[in-house]
Amino acid sequence: MKKILALTAILLVIFIVLLYISVSSTDKNFETCTIKNFEDLENTDFHEYDSVIIAPSTLYKGDILKEFMQGKNYREAWSTSVKVPIVFLDTLKGGMKILKEGGGKQTHSLKLTNSEGTMFTLRSITKDPKQLIPESAKTLGLENIIVDGISAQHPYGAILAAKLADAAGVLHTNPMVVFVPKQKQLVQYNEKYGNRLYLLEYETESKKNWTNLQNIEHIVETDDLQELKQGNPKHFHIDKSGLIRTRLFDLLIGDWDRHAEQWGWALQKNGKNFKAIPIPGDRDNAFFNPTGLLPSIITNKNIEPLVRPFEKTIDHMPGLVYPFDRYFLLNTPEEDFVEQARYLQKHLTDDKIENAFQVWPENIRRLNQEEISEKIKSRKKDLVDYAVSFHKILNEKGELTEALKGSEDLQMNEGLMKCFECN
Repeated sequence: MKKILALTAILLVIFIVLLYISVSSTDKNFETCTIKNFEDLENTDFHEYDSVIIAPSTLYKGDILKEFMQGKNYREAWSTSVKVPIVFLDTLKGGMKILKEGGGKQTHSLKLTNSEGTMFTLRSITKDPKQLIPESAKTLGLENIIVDGISAQHPYGAILAAKLADAAGVLHTNPMVVFVPKQKQLVQYNEKYGNRLYLLEYETESKKNWTNLQNIEHIVETDDLQELKQGNPKHFHIDKSGLIRTRLFDLLIGDWDRHAEQWGWALQKNGKNFKAIPIPGDRDNAFFNPTGLLPSIITNKNIEPLVRPFEKTIDHMPGLVYPFDRYFLLNTPEEDFVEQARYLQKHLTDDKIENAFQVWPENIRRLNQEEISEKIKSRKKDLVDYAVSFHKILNEKGELTEALKGSEDLQMNEGLMKCFECN
């Protein structure tokens, strides 16, 4: 027994030493993009150019030890240079003006509108995780564990997810990668937001219909939909088939982060009634791929069940069933889930999966296409089984006992708080 305890202690010491060597490779918490073909950014007139050669971030470069301890992840994709168009707000989409600053805990973003009233957002591809770093990690000098975790996100995952969504019959926000140089149109945000790489996409709220759907009154976020439902409970219903298909599509692309604030709803009018059609936003965690010793421990289903790695199989379905799902899909028949799973199997063919990667630059395709496409195809093969499991778990968990994320301040009746059709 003493020998076993001694060996365990030695292994623990070795692990701690290797961990600190790995995380000490950089003391930076944040870095913007790296531009290759311009050296003096402050004195460059970007109006004279139409594109830049740019890498999202070199912050995640790592040696063999770092890849062993913290994972290979998508480090190469982050540090590989690609050609990206330059945009200026005064000419973009007919001219844009800034409405307000947005963003979550990692993403810097600006909400915009054009002259027609269509709303867009610029979402930073490079992430700033400062708000996610707990004091305990700072005290122990382990901030880099949180910072480096972003390397498991693919910098171009959102545009691939959108192309796959087209083939799957799922709405998306039409993201495109752009470079925004410093410019007077950024006004007070020029220093923070200028000379950075962004996803430009439609907002999941808009008075103007930007979808290809007909008879859309406007697009609202989840909390606004709840308020409309409370005021007119008989006239507002959701497109359950569309939501099921979208949630099963989320399983195919490994997007585990699907809470209520990441959805918009296109309100389609039919007489006095409205059907709310789901629009998923924020695809930062599509194809999320944490590897290495430390991420494997952290994402173990018994430690962090909600953060699920993108593998060929789904290892822990309960971690992928959100309160959002219970709220909108409770008591939906199992056959509806099976029907949508078979729809995706039929329409998202292997050829369409492969063709979707054409939205990526060739050098990025060489890095990640084979692995990601194999995982999607593997998950698609078992999608009916996953759909049945997903349905079973959400119904076992039952009605909500507290408000959805983002709806905590709404004055709702008890029924509407429990589920969308309980009002």
